[in-house]
Formats: sequence, structure tokens, C-alpha cells
Amino acid sequence: MEITSLSQLDMNATYTYADYLMWKLKERVELFKGKILKMSPAPSPVHQKISFRFSGIFYNFFKNRHCEVFSAPFDVRFVGKNGDVKNVFQPDLCVICNPDKIDDKGCVGAPDLIIEIISPGNSKKELSLKYSIYEEFGVLEYWVVHPIEKTIQIFVLENGIFIGKKPITEDEEMKSYIFSDLIFPAKEIFENI
Repeated sequence: MEITSLSQLDMNATYTYADYLMWKLKERVELFKGKILKMSPAPSPVHQKISFRFSGIFYNFFKNRHCEVFSAPFDVRFVGKNGDVKNVFQPDLCVICNPDKIDDKGCVGAPDLIIEIISPGNSKKELSLKYSIYEEFGVLEYWVVHPIEKTIQIFVLENGIFIGKKPITEDEEMKSYIFSDLIFPAKEIFENI
């Protein structure tokens, strides 16, 4: 039977990436430890503006380097110790420096840097569920963007644990910890938002 609607799925069941690939849903979903997470409806204009601004900055920074930048929808799959995939996310933006992690379906394994933009109703997912998976599977740097507060929280992986750095406000300079020459004014992201 072809799965075209979430109503055909048991929201309490545990699924794998193999199941995920079979679905032909109109809704976008992610998997967290095999559980279905519904994604927000189409992102707001503010969310899209912020994502586009990051994309522009990242394009210019990474265009002559060995890393690649991808924006949602783009599947990032985290492979468990037994080889199964029960965590599939679509980060707003991600940077991948190992070309072996990129295949025709997205990324297998942890990107080097992930950016998630908070939308109303998804802060728990970004700050708890995704945080724990990104930390567990070795994302080196994780940025959480808060459009309303106009701040960016940065988490850097140190000895397998995310360490929170001082939040960046719109009047400050944004600087990556793993890409030390990636520096830009945060107002480029938040101006007129």
C-alpha cells in the first residue's frame, strides 16, 4: 500500500530511513529515534529571509573551498551503531566538508556545521531533540537562530559534548569556531527583520 498521508501511519510506531524512503507524503517530516516529527508548514517570510542571507554569506565564503553548503529540504541521515538509520533531519542549512558523506539522497553522517532557525512552535524540537542527536553524532558546530530576539546561540563540540558559547546579538560580530576566518556582522542576518 502506498503511503501518501500521515493518517496512514502510526505516529507511535518506530520507523527507519528505509520506511521514510517509501513514503510519498505531501507533508515534510523528520525522524527522531524512529519517531515521526512533523515539520512546520511552509517557513515564514522572516525565516526565509534569514536562511537566504546565511546562504549568500556561506556561498561567498565557501565557493573556493572544499566544503559544500546545503539548505532545506536536504536529508541528513545519522547512522546508528548497528547500521540502522532512525534519525533523519532537514536542517535549515548545513556545511559538509567530507565529500564522501554526500550521496544522491543527501548526507550520511554529521555535517561539520548546522544552522537551525527557530520558528514559532519548533523551539523544543531544535533546542532539545535535534541538539541531542547533533551532539551524539558529532556535529562540530551548531547555530540556533532566534529571529524574534535577533540572537544566535552557538554550540561547539568539545570532547563529545556541546559547549554553549556567548549568544551573539544583532549588533555584534558573528564568528565561527571551526571556520576561524568565517566572520561577518550579525546585522547582515537581522537587518530589517
